[in-house]
Amino acid sequence: MASSILFFGFLALSFSYVIASDPSSLQDFCVADETSNGTYKLLKIYKNRPLAVQAFEGHGDHASGLLNSGSLILRFVFFMAVIVNGLACKDLKMVHAGNTSNAVGSRVTTVNVALISGLNTLGISLVRIDYAPWGINPPHTHPRGSEILTVIEGSLEVGFVASNPENRVITKLLQKGDVFVFPIGLIHFQRNVGNGDAVAIAALSSQNAGVITIANAVFGSTPVIPGDILVKAFQLDRNVINHLQSNFVLLLCLSIRSEPTSGFLCGSGLACKDLKSVQASDFSFSGLHMPGNTSNAVGSSVTAVNVVQIPGLNTLGISFARIDYAPSGINPPHTHPRASEILTVLEGSLEVGFVTSNPGNRLITKVLQKGDVFVFPINLVHFQRNVGTSNAVALAALSSQNPGVITIANAVFGSNPDIPSDILAKAFQLDKNAVDFLKSKF
Repeated sequence: MASSILFFGFLALSFSYVIASDPSSLQDFCVADETSNGTYKLLKIYKNRPLAVQAFEGHGDHASGLLNSGSLILRFVFFMAVIVNGLACKDLKMVHAGNTSNAVGSRVTTVNVALISGLNTLGISLVRIDYAPWGINPPHTHPRGSEILTVIEGSLEVGFVASNPENRVITKLLQKGDVFVFPIGLIHFQRNVGNGDAVAIAALSSQNAGVITIANAVFGSTPVIPGDILVKAFQLDRNVINHLQSNFVLLLCLSIRSEPTSGFLCGSGLACKDLKSVQASDFSFSGLHMPGNTSNAVGSSVTAVNVVQIPGLNTLGISFARIDYAPSGINPPHTHPRASEILTVLEGSLEVGFVTSNPGNRLITKVLQKGDVFVFPINLVHFQRNVGTSNAVALAALSSQNPGVITIANAVFGSNPDIPSDILAKAFQLDKNAVDFLKSKF
């Protein structure tokens, strides 16, 4: 009896460990098969993480001055545990081109939790990649994040490699405004195939996605991987291996706390295509450089790039949106029920903000210029407004393949069927006639 109890005790511990561990896909990617009904599955997972977030404290997107050394002021207050990065945030201006005068002809400017501590636990980050003519972002992987990339300027050849045994390369030539997806953990690359400089912006489904540059990791590790192992692995002469090892050094080793896994995993309800039938078109989208039509009541237009437009985003937990704003146009108060958002201004000036939850209902707002970045935590009411005299453009990444959107005014005053007017009259402390008037507008 005692041995049985002990066995089931170990079994329970093992099961708990499996539930708490990072999700492990059974295949490289799962492209949405829209011809199949599929099934919807919801699995709530916790992994050494706080059970809930009580409040968001801070002064906008940056942590400067919020969490000084020795201070007990916390950006986030948690039940059960506190996770703190302890890093003051620099004022990052992504509009400045990175220095591409290096061996590979590219430069990556990262905006992750090390620079914006408000990203902590939000599961998303942003990078800008600059490419010299024919420069490359060499083959690499992100161990903790899928990536969605759009070309801002120039032309890029991009691709990724499926895992063993096929090791299939899926590649595509991207032009300005095109979008491509790199699934988590797969080796991928980009190359500028134009005669001028190129620029891309990529979002990753982790606050600290990490990067493993294959050449550096294999031939520039510290200490080095024994040469005889590499000789067999790469089927090369020992002198060639020695030469390769002498050419690579570990450029950067950044060790910071990685985020817990997201609180739950949600299947899309779509079955996966057979991997042999997957094409580059399943991972790409064209047209994100095209302005949206802002001739509407709010003076803005959102161009979404999610799993509907790119089936390859299925299960990857990330998507893009382009927002165009007319002068004084707004993206009205709204929430994303399934995603945090990280936004950067491509053109113009935007006033942005979000509202914390009850009882504080604190408005955290900031005016952003071209190249500035701001974070909207999941499910909080947020907005943007063009405060310039000309059109503005922003690019946002969201930590879900299908983040959803709830525009507050439409949901409250334009629901179908209507929310009873007496409920809204009490909720908003308005006369019933005023409520009926508002309903007539939505």
